[in-house]
Amino acid sequence: MEQSPFPVGFMRLVGAAEVLAAFGLVLLGLTGVLTWLTPLAATGLAPIMAGAVVLHLASREFPQALVTVILLALVVFVAYARFFVIPL
Repeated sequence: MEQSPFPVGFMRLVGAAEVLAAFGLVLLGLTGVLTWLTPLAATGLAPIMAGAVVLHLASREFPQALVTVILLALVVFVAYARFFVIPL
């Protein structure tokens, strides 16, 4: 396993943000509680995913970068759809 170029505290913060965004994307829509947070969760997750794409490409990890690009596209789609097309 390769050493991360980022401090442990930063990696924990990013991990916590990703988990909270996942809860915001899935649970809020399923339960119908605070559904206005779903597009905000997607919007908050997009820059994290974009940074992950850059990091994977810089490390020449192309398969992981492809998966991350697909997930980024899905997050951007959810944000756009929930803000403009079908607001909750």
